[in-house]
Amino acid sequence: MSEFIFLDNGATSYPKPDEVYMFMDKLYRKAGVNPGRSGYDLCLEAGEVVDNTRKQMTRFFHGTDPNRLCFGYNSTDALNLALWGLLGEGDHAVTTMVEHNSVLRPLYHLARDRKVELDIVPFDDRGFVDPDEIEKRFKPNTRVVAVNHASNVIGTIQPIREIGRRCRARGIFFVIDASQSAGKIPIDLEADFIDVVCFTGHKSLLGPMGIGGLYVREGVEIKQTRAGGTGVRSAQKLHLEEYPYRLEYGTPNLPGIAGLHAGVKWVEARGVEALHHQEMALAEKLAAGLRNIPRVKLYCLDDLRDHISVLAFNIEGMDAADVGTMLDVDHNIACRTGLHCAPLVHERLGTDKIHGAVRFGIGPFNTEPHIEAAIAAVADIAAAAKKR
Repeated sequence: MSEFIFLDNGATSYPKPDEVYMFMDKLYRKAGVNPGRSGYDLCLEAGEVVDNTRKQMTRFFHGTDPNRLCFGYNSTDALNLALWGLLGEGDHAVTTMVEHNSVLRPLYHLARDRKVELDIVPFDDRGFVDPDEIEKRFKPNTRVVAVNHASNVIGTIQPIREIGRRCRARGIFFVIDASQSAGKIPIDLEADFIDVVCFTGHKSLLGPMGIGGLYVREGVEIKQTRAGGTGVRSAQKLHLEEYPYRLEYGTPNLPGIAGLHAGVKWVEARGVEALHHQEMALAEKLAAGLRNIPRVKLYCLDDLRDHISVLAFNIEGMDAADVGTMLDVDHNIACRTGLHCAPLVHERLGTDKIHGAVRFGIGPFNTEPHIEAAIAAVADIAAAAKKR
Protein backbone atom coordinates (compact mmCIF):
# COMPACT_ATOMS: atom_id res chain seq x y z
CA MET A 1 0.00 0.00 0.00
CA SER A 2 1.28 3.48 -0.87
CA GLU A 3 1.87 6.13 1.80
CA PHE A 4 -1.32 7.62 3.26
CA ILE A 5 -1.70 11.19 2.00
CA PHE A 6 -4.00 13.55 3.86
CA LEU A 7 -5.43 16.29 1.64
CA ASP A 8 -8.50 17.10 3.70
CA ASN A 9 -6.97 19.92 5.74
CA GLY A 10 -9.94 22.12 4.87
CA ALA A 11 -12.00 19.90 7.17
CA THR A 12 -9.38 19.60 9.90
CA SER A 13 -5.61 19.76 10.02
CA TYR A 14 -3.93 16.39 10.37
CA PRO A 15 -1.59 15.43 11.79
CA LYS A 16 -1.05 17.97 14.55
CA PRO A 17 2.44 19.00 15.64
CA ASP A 18 3.87 16.62 18.23
CA GLU A 19 4.00 19.54 20.65
CA VAL A 20 0.19 19.67 20.64
CA TYR A 21 -0.25 16.01 21.58
CA MET A 22 2.47 16.22 24.22
CA PHE A 23 1.24 19.39 25.90
CA MET A 24 -2.37 18.21 26.04
CA ASP A 25 -1.35 14.87 27.54
CA LYS A 26 1.08 16.38 30.03
CA LEU A 27 -1.32 19.04 31.29
CA TYR A 28 -4.32 16.76 31.57
CA ARG A 29 -2.35 14.14 33.46
CA LYS A 30 -0.70 16.67 35.76
CA ALA A 31 -3.42 19.29 36.29
CA GLY A 32 -6.60 18.00 34.66
CA VAL A 33 -8.89 19.72 37.14
CA ASN A 34 -11.62 22.33 36.78
CA PRO A 35 -9.83 25.68 36.23
CA GLY A 36 -10.90 28.74 38.16
CA ARG A 37 -13.24 26.90 40.51
CA SER A 38 -11.01 26.63 43.60
CA GLY A 39 -7.78 27.95 45.06
CA TYR A 40 -5.61 24.85 45.31
CA ASP A 41 -2.40 24.63 43.30
CA LEU A 42 -3.58 22.31 40.52
CA CYS A 43 -6.65 24.47 39.93
CA LEU A 44 -4.47 27.58 39.72
CA GLU A 45 -2.12 25.85 37.28
CA ALA A 46 -5.03 24.82 35.03
CA GLY A 47 -6.46 28.33 35.25
CA GLU A 48 -3.13 29.81 34.24
CA VAL A 49 -3.18 27.82 30.98
CA VAL A 50 -6.66 29.14 30.23
CA ASP A 51 -5.61 32.73 31.01
CA ASN A 52 -2.41 32.48 29.00
CA THR A 53 -4.26 31.09 25.99
CA ARG A 54 -6.82 33.88 26.26
CA LYS A 55 -3.98 36.41 26.14
CA GLN A 56 -2.24 34.52 23.33
CA MET A 57 -5.36 34.51 21.13
CA THR A 58 -6.02 38.19 21.86
CA ARG A 59 -2.51 39.05 20.62
CA PHE A 60 -2.98 36.76 17.64
CA PHE A 61 -5.98 38.78 16.45
CA HIS A 62 -4.49 42.13 17.56
CA GLY A 63 -7.18 42.60 20.18
CA THR A 64 -6.82 44.81 23.24
CA ASP A 65 -8.58 43.07 26.15
CA PRO A 66 -8.03 39.34 26.86
CA ASN A 67 -11.30 39.22 28.78
CA ARG A 68 -13.12 39.77 25.49
CA LEU A 69 -11.65 36.55 24.08
CA CYS A 70 -14.37 34.01 24.83
CA PHE A 71 -13.91 30.28 24.34
CA GLY A 72 -16.53 28.03 22.77
CA TYR A 73 -16.70 24.68 21.01
CA ASN A 74 -15.77 25.85 17.51
CA SER A 75 -16.55 28.61 15.02
CA THR A 76 -20.12 27.36 14.50
CA ASP A 77 -20.75 27.74 18.22
CA ALA A 78 -19.10 31.17 18.22
CA LEU A 79 -21.09 32.37 15.21
CA ASN A 80 -24.33 31.28 16.85
CA LEU A 81 -23.40 33.22 19.98
CA ALA A 82 -22.58 36.30 17.92
CA LEU A 83 -25.49 36.28 15.49
CA TRP A 84 -28.22 35.35 17.97
CA GLY A 85 -26.76 37.86 20.42
CA LEU A 86 -26.61 40.76 17.97
CA LEU A 87 -29.76 40.39 15.86
CA GLY A 88 -33.32 40.95 16.97
CA GLU A 89 -36.75 41.50 15.47
CA GLY A 90 -36.80 44.29 12.92
CA ASP A 91 -33.06 44.06 12.21
CA HIS A 92 -31.50 43.50 8.80
CA ALA A 93 -28.41 41.38 8.08
CA VAL A 94 -26.21 41.03 5.01
CA THR A 95 -24.17 37.97 4.14
CA THR A 96 -22.79 36.29 1.00
CA MET A 97 -23.13 33.22 -1.19
CA VAL A 98 -19.63 32.14 -0.17
CA GLU A 99 -20.79 31.27 3.35
CA HIS A 100 -20.63 27.98 5.20
CA ASN A 101 -23.79 26.73 6.91
CA SER A 102 -22.28 27.91 10.21
CA VAL A 103 -23.34 31.40 9.08
CA LEU A 104 -26.26 30.60 6.79
CA ARG A 105 -28.30 28.37 9.08
CA PRO A 106 -28.30 30.70 12.11
CA LEU A 107 -29.35 33.53 9.80
CA TYR A 108 -32.11 31.43 8.25
CA HIS A 109 -33.37 30.56 11.72
CA LEU A 110 -33.21 34.22 12.75
CA ALA A 111 -35.20 35.15 9.65
CA ARG A 112 -37.82 32.56 10.55
CA ASP A 113 -37.95 32.97 14.32
CA ARG A 114 -37.18 36.68 14.80
CA LYS A 115 -38.25 38.04 11.42
CA VAL A 116 -34.75 39.32 10.70
CA GLU A 117 -34.45 40.61 7.13
CA LEU A 118 -31.66 38.96 5.15
CA ASP A 119 -29.78 39.87 1.98
CA ILE A 120 -27.31 37.45 0.39
CA VAL A 121 -24.71 38.90 -1.98
CA PRO A 122 -23.32 36.69 -4.79
CA PHE A 123 -19.65 36.29 -5.66
CA ASP A 124 -18.22 36.92 -9.12
CA ASP A 125 -16.84 34.38 -11.57
CA ARG A 126 -13.44 34.53 -9.87
CA GLY A 127 -14.97 33.74 -6.47
CA PHE A 128 -14.86 37.17 -4.83
CA VAL A 129 -17.55 39.35 -3.28
CA ASP A 130 -17.53 43.03 -4.28
CA PRO A 131 -17.59 45.30 -1.19
CA ASP A 132 -19.66 47.81 -3.17
CA GLU A 133 -22.33 45.17 -3.70
CA ILE A 134 -22.50 44.62 0.05
CA GLU A 135 -22.76 48.33 0.69
CA LYS A 136 -25.63 48.60 -1.81
CA ARG A 137 -27.65 46.29 0.48
CA PHE A 138 -27.30 48.56 3.52
CA LYS A 139 -30.56 49.84 4.99
CA PRO A 140 -31.36 52.05 7.98
CA ASN A 141 -32.04 48.88 10.02
CA THR A 142 -28.92 46.96 8.90
CA ARG A 143 -27.24 45.75 12.07
CA VAL A 144 -24.84 42.96 11.03
CA VAL A 145 -22.71 42.00 8.04
CA ALA A 146 -21.36 38.44 8.31
CA VAL A 147 -18.67 37.28 5.88
CA ASN A 148 -16.61 34.11 5.44
CA HIS A 149 -13.02 35.40 5.35
CA ALA A 150 -11.77 32.49 3.21
CA SER A 151 -13.97 29.99 1.38
CA ASN A 152 -13.81 26.37 2.44
CA VAL A 153 -14.73 25.33 -1.13
CA ILE A 154 -13.04 27.62 -3.63
CA GLY A 155 -10.36 29.05 -1.35
CA THR A 156 -10.91 32.72 -2.18
CA ILE A 157 -9.96 35.30 0.46
CA GLN A 158 -12.60 38.00 0.67
CA PRO A 159 -11.62 41.70 0.92
CA ILE A 160 -12.62 42.03 4.56
CA ARG A 161 -10.80 45.32 5.15
CA GLU A 162 -12.81 47.06 2.44
CA ILE A 163 -16.03 45.49 3.66
CA GLY A 164 -15.20 46.33 7.28
CA ARG A 165 -14.41 49.94 6.44
CA ARG A 166 -17.85 50.38 4.88
CA CYS A 167 -19.53 48.75 7.88
CA ARG A 168 -17.65 50.88 10.41
CA ALA A 169 -18.59 54.07 8.56
CA ARG A 170 -22.27 53.16 8.91
CA GLY A 171 -22.12 51.81 12.47
CA ILE A 172 -22.90 48.25 11.32
CA PHE A 173 -21.38 45.32 13.20
CA PHE A 174 -18.94 43.33 11.06
CA VAL A 175 -18.64 39.64 11.95
CA ILE A 176 -16.14 37.39 10.19
CA ASP A 177 -15.99 33.62 10.02
CA ALA A 178 -12.26 32.90 10.30
CA SER A 179 -12.61 29.10 10.27
CA GLN A 180 -10.35 28.67 7.25
CA SER A 181 -8.25 31.84 7.54
CA ALA A 182 -7.08 31.94 11.17
CA GLY A 183 -3.56 30.53 11.08
CA LYS A 184 -3.21 31.06 7.32
CA ILE A 185 -3.91 34.79 6.89
CA PRO A 186 -2.96 37.57 9.35
CA ILE A 187 -6.08 39.02 10.98
CA ASP A 188 -5.99 42.45 12.60
CA LEU A 189 -9.21 43.48 14.31
CA GLU A 190 -8.48 47.19 14.19
CA ALA A 191 -6.84 47.43 10.77
CA ASP A 192 -9.55 45.25 9.21
CA PHE A 193 -12.44 47.04 11.01
CA ILE A 194 -13.69 43.77 12.51
CA ASP A 195 -16.16 43.80 15.40
CA VAL A 196 -16.34 40.05 16.06
CA VAL A 197 -13.96 37.37 14.81
CA CYS A 198 -15.16 33.77 15.17
CA PHE A 199 -12.58 31.00 14.98
CA THR A 200 -12.09 27.28 15.39
CA GLY A 201 -8.98 25.66 16.80
CA HIS A 202 -8.77 22.42 14.84
CA LYS A 203 -7.97 23.72 11.36
CA SER A 204 -5.01 26.01 10.61
CA LEU A 205 -4.44 26.88 14.27
CA LEU A 206 -3.42 23.21 14.56
CA GLY A 207 -5.25 22.56 17.82
CA PRO A 208 -7.71 19.74 18.59
CA MET A 209 -11.39 19.49 17.75
CA GLY A 210 -13.94 20.89 20.18
CA ILE A 211 -12.30 24.23 20.90
CA GLY A 212 -12.82 27.63 19.31
CA GLY A 213 -14.33 30.94 20.25
CA LEU A 214 -14.74 34.58 19.41
CA TYR A 215 -13.10 37.90 20.13
CA VAL A 216 -15.51 40.79 20.66
CA ARG A 217 -14.21 44.31 20.05
CA GLU A 218 -14.58 46.83 22.86
CA GLY A 219 -17.85 48.72 22.50
CA VAL A 220 -19.67 45.73 21.00
CA GLU A 221 -22.10 44.11 23.41
CA ILE A 222 -23.50 40.71 22.48
CA LYS A 223 -26.71 39.80 24.26
CA GLN A 224 -26.55 36.59 26.27
CA THR A 225 -28.56 33.71 24.85
CA ARG A 226 -27.49 31.09 27.41
CA ALA A 227 -26.94 30.97 31.14
CA GLY A 228 -25.26 28.68 33.65
CA GLY A 229 -22.27 28.18 35.86
CA THR A 230 -19.25 30.46 35.81
CA GLY A 231 -17.42 29.43 38.98
CA VAL A 232 -17.71 32.94 40.44
CA ARG A 233 -20.49 34.85 42.25
CA SER A 234 -22.67 31.76 42.36
CA ALA A 235 -25.36 33.45 44.49
CA GLN A 236 -26.21 35.85 41.67
CA LYS A 237 -29.46 34.76 40.00
CA LEU A 238 -28.72 35.99 36.50
CA HIS A 239 -25.72 35.10 34.39
CA LEU A 240 -22.79 37.48 34.71
CA GLU A 241 -22.68 40.28 32.15
CA GLU A 242 -18.94 41.01 32.06
CA TYR A 243 -16.64 39.30 29.57
CA PRO A 244 -15.54 36.54 29.26
CA TYR A 245 -18.28 35.12 31.52
CA ARG A 246 -20.90 36.87 29.40
CA LEU A 247 -20.34 34.35 26.60
CA GLU A 248 -18.83 31.38 28.46
CA TYR A 249 -20.91 28.76 30.22
CA GLY A 250 -19.97 25.87 32.45
CA THR A 251 -16.71 23.97 32.68
CA PRO A 252 -14.24 25.01 29.95
CA ASN A 253 -12.59 22.53 27.61
CA LEU A 254 -9.22 22.49 29.38
CA PRO A 255 -7.48 19.89 27.17
CA GLY A 256 -8.81 21.66 24.09
CA ILE A 257 -7.56 25.04 25.30
CA ALA A 258 -4.17 23.48 26.08
CA GLY A 259 -3.99 21.99 22.59
CA LEU A 260 -4.99 25.30 21.04
CA HIS A 261 -2.26 27.04 23.02
CA ALA A 262 0.38 24.60 21.78
CA GLY A 263 -0.90 24.71 18.19
CA VAL A 264 -0.87 28.50 17.97
CA LYS A 265 2.56 28.58 19.58
CA TRP A 266 3.81 26.23 16.84
CA VAL A 267 2.22 28.41 14.13
CA GLU A 268 3.65 31.62 15.56
CA ALA A 269 7.15 30.13 15.82
CA ARG A 270 7.12 29.36 12.09
CA GLY A 271 5.17 32.43 11.01
CA VAL A 272 1.63 32.63 9.63
CA GLU A 273 2.79 34.18 6.36
CA ALA A 274 5.66 31.71 5.93
CA LEU A 275 3.32 28.74 6.39
CA HIS A 276 0.82 30.25 3.96
CA HIS A 277 3.56 30.81 1.36
CA GLN A 278 4.69 27.18 1.78
CA GLU A 279 1.17 25.85 1.31
CA MET A 280 0.41 28.11 -1.65
CA ALA A 281 3.55 26.97 -3.47
CA LEU A 282 2.14 23.44 -3.26
CA ALA A 283 -1.31 24.68 -4.27
CA GLU A 284 0.15 26.32 -7.38
CA LYS A 285 1.85 23.05 -8.30
CA LEU A 286 -1.36 21.09 -7.71
CA ALA A 287 -3.53 23.50 -9.72
CA ALA A 288 -1.05 23.50 -12.61
CA GLY A 289 -0.98 19.70 -12.66
CA LEU A 290 -4.76 19.34 -12.54
CA ARG A 291 -5.21 21.90 -15.35
CA ASN A 292 -3.20 19.65 -17.66
CA ILE A 293 -5.45 16.62 -17.13
CA PRO A 294 -8.13 16.23 -19.82
CA ARG A 295 -11.75 16.39 -18.56
CA VAL A 296 -10.79 17.92 -15.20
CA LYS A 297 -12.67 21.13 -14.39
CA LEU A 298 -11.30 23.51 -11.74
CA TYR A 299 -13.42 26.11 -9.96
CA CYS A 300 -12.28 29.73 -9.42
CA LEU A 301 -8.64 28.74 -9.87
CA ASP A 302 -7.54 30.70 -12.95
CA ASP A 303 -5.45 32.86 -10.63
CA LEU A 304 -4.37 31.82 -7.12
CA ARG A 305 -3.73 35.32 -5.82
CA ASP A 306 -5.82 36.02 -2.70
CA HIS A 307 -6.45 32.32 -2.17
CA ILE A 308 -5.82 29.80 0.54
CA SER A 309 -4.63 26.28 -0.26
CA VAL A 310 -8.08 24.80 -0.91
CA LEU A 311 -8.90 23.60 -4.45
CA ALA A 312 -12.17 22.26 -5.83
CA PHE A 313 -12.56 20.27 -9.04
CA ASN A 314 -14.58 17.64 -10.86
CA ILE A 315 -13.88 15.01 -13.50
CA GLU A 316 -16.32 15.25 -16.38
CA GLY A 317 -18.85 12.44 -16.34
CA MET A 318 -17.98 11.27 -12.83
CA ASP A 319 -19.76 11.80 -9.54
CA ALA A 320 -17.55 13.61 -7.03
CA ALA A 321 -18.23 10.95 -4.40
CA ASP A 322 -16.99 8.23 -6.73
CA VAL A 323 -13.79 10.17 -7.40
CA GLY A 324 -13.27 10.55 -3.67
CA THR A 325 -13.77 6.84 -3.10
CA MET A 326 -11.28 5.95 -5.81
CA LEU A 327 -8.73 8.39 -4.42
CA ASP A 328 -9.13 6.74 -1.03
CA VAL A 329 -9.34 3.06 -1.97
CA ASP A 330 -7.02 2.95 -4.97
CA HIS A 331 -4.54 5.70 -4.14
CA ASN A 332 -4.66 6.11 -0.34
CA ILE A 333 -5.45 9.82 -0.61
CA ALA A 334 -7.97 11.45 1.74
CA CYS A 335 -10.05 14.34 0.39
CA ARG A 336 -13.55 15.79 0.80
CA THR A 337 -16.43 15.51 -1.65
CA GLY A 338 -20.00 16.82 -1.81
CA LEU A 339 -21.43 20.23 -0.99
CA HIS A 340 -18.94 20.97 1.82
CA CYS A 341 -21.66 22.53 4.05
CA ALA A 342 -21.67 25.49 1.64
CA PRO A 343 -24.71 24.94 -0.61
CA LEU A 344 -24.85 28.45 -2.06
CA VAL A 345 -21.28 28.18 -3.33
CA HIS A 346 -22.24 25.10 -5.29
CA GLU A 347 -25.49 26.71 -6.43
CA ARG A 348 -23.47 29.63 -7.82
CA LEU A 349 -20.98 27.25 -9.49
CA GLY A 350 -23.73 24.97 -10.82
CA THR A 351 -22.20 21.99 -9.06
CA ASP A 352 -25.24 21.56 -6.82
CA LYS A 353 -26.85 19.69 -9.71
CA ILE A 354 -23.99 17.16 -9.90
CA HIS A 355 -23.62 16.43 -6.17
CA GLY A 356 -20.90 18.99 -5.50
CA ALA A 357 -17.19 18.71 -6.13
CA VAL A 358 -13.95 17.10 -5.00
CA ARG A 359 -11.86 19.24 -2.65
CA PHE A 360 -8.18 19.04 -1.85
CA GLY A 361 -6.99 20.97 1.21
CA ILE A 362 -3.25 21.40 1.70
CA GLY A 363 -1.72 21.71 5.17
CA PRO A 364 1.67 22.44 6.70
CA PHE A 365 2.74 18.78 6.68
CA ASN A 366 2.06 18.14 3.00
CA THR A 367 5.02 17.79 0.66
CA GLU A 368 5.80 17.98 -3.06
CA PRO A 369 5.66 14.16 -3.37
CA HIS A 370 2.13 14.29 -1.90
CA ILE A 371 1.10 16.78 -4.58
CA GLU A 372 2.73 14.77 -7.36
CA ALA A 373 0.92 11.65 -6.15
CA ALA A 374 -2.41 13.50 -6.10
CA ILE A 375 -1.94 14.78 -9.65
CA ALA A 376 -1.01 11.29 -10.86
CA ALA A 377 -4.01 9.76 -9.08
CA VAL A 378 -6.49 12.20 -10.61
CA ALA A 379 -4.94 11.63 -14.04
CA ASP A 380 -5.29 7.88 -13.58
CA ILE A 381 -8.94 8.16 -12.52
CA ALA A 382 -9.76 10.55 -15.39
CA ALA A 383 -8.10 8.28 -17.93
CA ALA A 384 -9.94 5.21 -16.62
CA ALA A 385 -13.26 7.07 -16.74
CA LYS A 386 -12.71 8.02 -20.37
CA LYS A 387 -12.41 4.36 -21.35
CA ARG A 388 -15.82 3.48 -19.94
